[in-house]
Amino acid sequence: MICILILLNDSIPLFGYRRRSYLVLSGLLGALSWSLMATFVDSKYGAACCILLGSFSVAFSDVVVDSMVVERARGESQSVSGSLQSLCWGSSAFGGIVSSYFSGSLVDAYGVRFVFGVTALLPLITSAVAVLVKEQRVIGQARGPNVPLGNSSFLKSSKENIIQLWNAVRQPNVFLPTVFIFLWQATPQSDSAMFFFTTNKLGFTPEFLGRVKLVTSVASLAGVGLYNGFLKNVPLRKIFLATTVTGTVLGMTQVFLVMGLNRQFGISDEWFAIGDSLIITVLSQASFMPVLVLAAKLCPEGMEATLFATLMSISNGGNVLGGLIGAGLTQIFGVTKDKFDNLAALIILCNLSSLLPLPLLHLLPRDDSDTASKVYTELEESGEENCKYHGTVTTTSPKLSSIEMTNDL
Repeated sequence: MICILILLNDSIPLFGYRRRSYLVLSGLLGALSWSLMATFVDSKYGAACCILLGSFSVAFSDVVVDSMVVERARGESQSVSGSLQSLCWGSSAFGGIVSSYFSGSLVDAYGVRFVFGVTALLPLITSAVAVLVKEQRVIGQARGPNVPLGNSSFLKSSKENIIQLWNAVRQPNVFLPTVFIFLWQATPQSDSAMFFFTTNKLGFTPEFLGRVKLVTSVASLAGVGLYNGFLKNVPLRKIFLATTVTGTVLGMTQVFLVMGLNRQFGISDEWFAIGDSLIITVLSQASFMPVLVLAAKLCPEGMEATLFATLMSISNGGNVLGGLIGAGLTQIFGVTKDKFDNLAALIILCNLSSLLPLPLLHLLPRDDSDTASKVYTELEESGEENCKYHGTVTTTSPKLSSIEMTNDL
């Protein structure tokens, strides 16, 4: 369903706007879902439906906002493009800090339904702010296939968009970096095993885990600041190499917590866990920012939401695969919610596996201008070929900078 709406967002203006109207609509849907949670919902099935609707609202609005960032990043310098992504994710991290700090105390003081009611107001703020978004109104024939979903014109337009998406994704200068990002995300993880260890073995309480969440939100903001201040002009290959190696080394510190070595240095489990989460989250956020900027720079004009969502879905798919591989290794090592004898070995193996994608760093772009030229040329040739066989499919990007891809973000 979300894929269909993403195609709609790129293809069909709603009330004359391709971004603003959909953003307002997603905010209203989110407000509706949380309002129902705060008032009428009293069954698990109703709660599941409302949560699904709320999650759909968040996901769709996120895609729309990402497409707006992509539009503004197109043709800009590497520094400006990185700053735009830093601003967005810095705002997200700040929101995480606020929610982590207040959510627990509000639930204790006023109850769950009150918090749901407060949450329902936030999507309305999104809708109100969306009205202020500057976007040129699509008028007359420029609106394109502004027709009912069952109309043949809509199906024709959707087919053209899918062909254009395939033409963009299959180009080596887009496909190869995407393969690297997928493999980089698909390395096994031991997060689930560590969660059970900290709760069942070390006895960390939900209140303390909430504090850790607050710390990680602050760390995310710090990671965004680190990237924006020092790394946005560094070549992409160097960023991935440095952050992956450093992250592997720092990830080994979890072994200290599992074996209790931190207590030999007079550091409590709680403080060690907070410090470990802080450092690793800063590094993880700083290393993930280039992925976002790279995905944004790959998107051609007219397909911003669709292609960006596709690239990020592939990245998230790699992350899910890494979790599944980690779960399989957890079972092989005999680690359960009550047995942690081989947890240290599992952590070491998962961390070392993070180094496996490094020999494939050559899949990432090296030269900014050369890569941009190749991407544009290949897409242009694909567009001409499709025009020859399909008659109506053309590239929508009018200039070279519209499909720019950088080697150092």
